[in-house]
Amino acid sequence: MNVEASKPGSQVAGRGALIGLAALFFVPLIGAFWLYYAGGWRPAGSTNHGELITPARPLLDTAPADRALANIDGSAVRADLFDGKWTLVYIGDGACDEPCRNALWTIRQTRLLLAEDMSRVQRVFIADNNCCDQAFLEREHPGLETVVVTEAAASAWLAQFPRDEARQFVYVVDPLGNLMMRFDIAQNPKGLLDDLNKLLKLSHIG
Repeated sequence: MNVEASKPGSQVAGRGALIGLAALFFVPLIGAFWLYYAGGWRPAGSTNHGELITPARPLLDTAPADRALANIDGSAVRADLFDGKWTLVYIGDGACDEPCRNALWTIRQTRLLLAEDMSRVQRVFIADNNCCDQAFLEREHPGLETVVVTEAAASAWLAQFPRDEARQFVYVVDPLGNLMMRFDIAQNPKGLLDDLNKLLKLSHIG
């Protein structure tokens, strides 16, 4: 029997080596996470089709106390609306004109084309006015979360999303509730699918 191997000093050295190995793995991971979400860093030469929002923006709470959002029937939106899944968000008039219908079609088809990963993604339509063509939404977009921005909180809540009067966007929110990308719906919708496939492949959340 090797008596030396059982000495306390050897055990302490073994624990130290184990802690060192764990640090080698976790410290770079934590550092990369901080740089991505807090520091606004992105890898050079990235080939995103959408526009990254840097740094990513944690969305304001949707809890009932805030009353920023409501369901079509007037009930409070669940507080965890943007938690646990990747979310494709479109903001537009609830009457849903042609650009709106194109955007909703794009996010519906994009999710379907994710195949086995489609359950990791949800779709949210935020109606900022004239809510809503409910018959169209129920017929063409089953499973779509449709919520209404209340007048009292509309300005503050919508200000979180970088908008442009000349363009319309689909926004990507990560499973931690951070707004991190926008995609111009005038572009080839395959670009949104490519971006989302990359995000799902690299992500271990949602």
